[in-house]
Amino acid sequence: MVTDHQMQDMTLAERLEAHGFTRRDFLKYCGSLAVLLGMSATAAPKIAQALETGKKSGKLLPVIWMEGGSCSGCTEALAQTNTPDIPQLVLESISLNYSETLSAAAGHSMEQARRDTIEAGGYVLIYEGAVPTAFDGNVLMVGGEKGIDSLMETAEHADAVIALGSCACDGGWMAARPNDAHAMGVQKFLSEQGISTPVVNIPCCPANPEWLVAVIVEYTLMGRLPKLNSKNQPAALFNQTVHDNCPRRGHFENGEFVYQFGSAEEAKGYCLYPLGCRGPQTFTVCPVTRWNQSVSWCVESGAPCIGCGVINPMHPQRNWVDENTPFLKRHRNISLGDFHFQPPLAAAACTGLIVAVLVVHGVGMKLTGRVDGGADFEAERRWDVKHGTEQAHQAGERAAKLYDELDERGLEPKNIDRLKKKRAAKKAAHEAAEAAEIEKRRGSSSAGESTEKGGDE
Repeated sequence: MVTDHQMQDMTLAERLEAHGFTRRDFLKYCGSLAVLLGMSATAAPKIAQALETGKKSGKLLPVIWMEGGSCSGCTEALAQTNTPDIPQLVLESISLNYSETLSAAAGHSMEQARRDTIEAGGYVLIYEGAVPTAFDGNVLMVGGEKGIDSLMETAEHADAVIALGSCACDGGWMAARPNDAHAMGVQKFLSEQGISTPVVNIPCCPANPEWLVAVIVEYTLMGRLPKLNSKNQPAALFNQTVHDNCPRRGHFENGEFVYQFGSAEEAKGYCLYPLGCRGPQTFTVCPVTRWNQSVSWCVESGAPCIGCGVINPMHPQRNWVDENTPFLKRHRNISLGDFHFQPPLAAAACTGLIVAVLVVHGVGMKLTGRVDGGADFEAERRWDVKHGTEQAHQAGERAAKLYDELDERGLEPKNIDRLKKKRAAKKAAHEAAEAAEIEKRRGSSSAGESTEKGGDE
């Protein structure tokens, strides 16, 4: 049985053999690593040689692994396993000079190891967790020093910074509402502090250890960081959506969906899109690399993708938690200040408001007597009566005549009875007015005649 002390003196090839991995297994892994890096699989021997040479020569890549506001989930993803795999053994070939979670040392001796590494230079900083900045940085203290001060000191002299996990990329869980710690990602924090050290963002909660290996191997092999996209992610790893490579994609194209857990559709492995799957908007290669020695991943285990790979490095208020919750709902929440609600609720409220307005309008129409067949017919608009031209008056007369003809033929609309009564009342009133006018004229004529007769006499 190989002891830990003996293991430390072994070459990488010997360590792999001690754990049951053959040279063929190692080269196969290096080939997949080359593909992840956007290289040809024929580069596998060169990658293997670079890793083995680094271990033999003792020129290992110095690494400082710092923790911010985190749950250490990304470290757990790397360390918590019963059977070490090839990525772990490769990572063990770097010189991890400082790790708050994994280092055996503690206290001032550990902080001294970090300062010694900084002084020697040529190292890479891996930062896990969000950067809390509230209360002048006193939210997080490490070794009696503000966490943000340790980060600035270490990042400023590093060759590169790897922000590992979504919390380190844009604040993640810690930056979610109400974000009392004023947490943000490493890239934004360093940018605000004027530190120009290049930052590589590797998202997800937790980040896949193989993605970290790919970035470190490319830096070790070629002396440069991988090509990055607009969000400072390795372009070769984050250029496709989860939806593009999802094994359930065929069901999506066929319109076969799961609408409820425990249903027959779920048992058939249908698409989880209606249950909140964020695969179409999440740019990661989770279906390709998978987790736990490539055994499985979220969707394959029966859960919808919750979009933990969605990051906005320069906008922590748009972190993946706030953008994608509630996770098992088709739509994300809409926020108005401190009030958060689902789009269907907003649609129901708008519909209710419209219905209420229509009901009030209908009641008003009923009270004014305008619902028994519609509004009164107007042969000529009131404005035309007062201000219209002669042609408008003539058109109104023709319309009135036509309406009377329809009335006589019984072709009026549903308001025929009410309109007939109203017209009959208007006609009676008009006739009464005319009769009164005639009577008045007759009275005037009679009075005039009497006056004339009296004068003659």
